[in-house]
Amino acid sequence: MDSAIFLVVEDSPTMRQLISFSLKRFKNARIIEAVDGVDALKKLSGPERIDLILTDINMPVMDGLKLVSLVRQNTQLKNIPIIIITTEGAEEDRERGLALGANAYISKPIQSSHLIKTISELLAV
Repeated sequence: MDSAIFLVVEDSPTMRQLISFSLKRFKNARIIEAVDGVDALKKLSGPERIDLILTDINMPVMDGLKLVSLVRQNTQLKNIPIIIITTEGAEEDRERGLALGANAYISKPIQSSHLIKTISELLAV
């Protein structure tokens, strides 16, 4: 894969660090971190072209489902693949996330190999 930019949206510093560490397997990837949906939208409107969004659902200020919805409504952002990574493991939560436009839904605790495989499939690398 050529260089890619991943946006990790997670309010827990420990979880952000864990996800970011897993993403280091993509050698040329750059990782940008956001603490909630509002922070993510600021970073999405910046100069970098984000290639993939990984977001939690339960966050203060703006949750991940609202973020997914807003990204999908934005003509300049709507094609960015989105992976929801969350403790919300109920089937109705998964269905809601996918219905709003997420490309994949992974329950915590995450397995690094599963995350890497999902990203590779989404980005066709």
